[in-house]
Amino acid sequence: MSYQTPRGTYDILPDEMVKWHDVEQVIRTITEKYRYREIRTPYFEETKVFKRENDSSDMVNKEMYTFEMGRESYTLRPEGTAGVIRAFDQHKLYGSMEMPGKFYYIGAMFRHERPQKGRQRQFTQFGIENIGAKTPEIDAECIALGYDIVKAMGISSVKVCINTLGDDESRAAYREALKKHFAPHLDELCSDCRRRYEQNPLRILDCKVDHDQECLQTAPVLSDYLNEESRAYFDQVLKCLDALNIPYEIDPKLVRGLDYYTHTVFEVVSTRPDSGAQATIFAGGRYDHFVSYYGGPDMSGIGFAIGLERLISLAYEEGHDFGSEPVTDVYVIGLGNVGSAVLKTVQEIRHAGFIAEGNLVPRSLKAQFKSADRSQAKFIVIIGEDELKNGTVNIKRSADKVQITAGFDELIGKIREWEGK
Repeated sequence: MSYQTPRGTYDILPDEMVKWHDVEQVIRTITEKYRYREIRTPYFEETKVFKRENDSSDMVNKEMYTFEMGRESYTLRPEGTAGVIRAFDQHKLYGSMEMPGKFYYIGAMFRHERPQKGRQRQFTQFGIENIGAKTPEIDAECIALGYDIVKAMGISSVKVCINTLGDDESRAAYREALKKHFAPHLDELCSDCRRRYEQNPLRILDCKVDHDQECLQTAPVLSDYLNEESRAYFDQVLKCLDALNIPYEIDPKLVRGLDYYTHTVFEVVSTRPDSGAQATIFAGGRYDHFVSYYGGPDMSGIGFAIGLERLISLAYEEGHDFGSEPVTDVYVIGLGNVGSAVLKTVQEIRHAGFIAEGNLVPRSLKAQFKSADRSQAKFIVIIGEDELKNGTVNIKRSADKVQITAGFDELIGKIREWEGK
């Protein structure tokens, strides 16, 4: 019987891992410069961590993997923010660390949606959360961090799309205007949008089914309902982006797919002609009242998330140099009944700081040399039964084929000498 990966999942094979190691190293290097610290939360949480009251998002209503264990309901995490905020509250980090708390995560997420290019049911996401302070400068710095990662991966065909959802007062006024506008057109809208009309009419603007409907094109614009405080906040965010020389476009229809956003929302998208529907590279926004929902104080936060599969794909298409796996420094060949000596020698070479491999299976001398060549070993160490009796080894330098005999106790020193270490 042949088994396959479940639909919407995939294997990352060893030859592909160099790309993942590269992007993860870029992420860790840049987040360290911004003084963000890694946090790891469980792959599943109580369902109510994600399924919050009256949430209109497709993720919550359609895409969650939920299962029952006894009387408890659990859900595989579909996004990272909720788990980070839950951990922030549970461990009372707001009382034990300097605010704002700056966190990042890398890990698998799960959403039951139709698999397509760049979108899987299990996918890997990197994200940041900046919790505990609310300033336009923090919003701009958050965008700058993600922008730096995209640029570091060699992706130049991008643009920043940004909008504001305003504060509670502004959004309440806008919701009422949208409900009044869409009320005569409910029969023209899809079933999801009719549900969103009651739960969160802003989400109708984000519908992929009805986006060409005339009623969406003529819908009121949120900027017309912003109070002075919200408008001033957004203007300062834009001023900060200007100061950082980050180009942007204001998109009045940008509302994002999750209900908890307030004030600044943004998407960084690929401008490549072949990006299609999967153009978004990373996206996020500010959220108020989210920390208090899980039992913490009334604090604001902001964050974003990047799907690593899409980031790697775009970087590859734009010619980013992912590098290569490190080559073997030393390959140890054994002749005769010297298996334990080969193993011991390989370990000593590794403990001295070199990448080493040794032949630990019965093979001919020719086959062992071929294996050494495939490993691209810089040096080959040959141990035979006679050498073992004499306490010596043969060392061959692959670059110029120079070969010498040295004592066992001289091996590491000679390799270091030839390596220049």
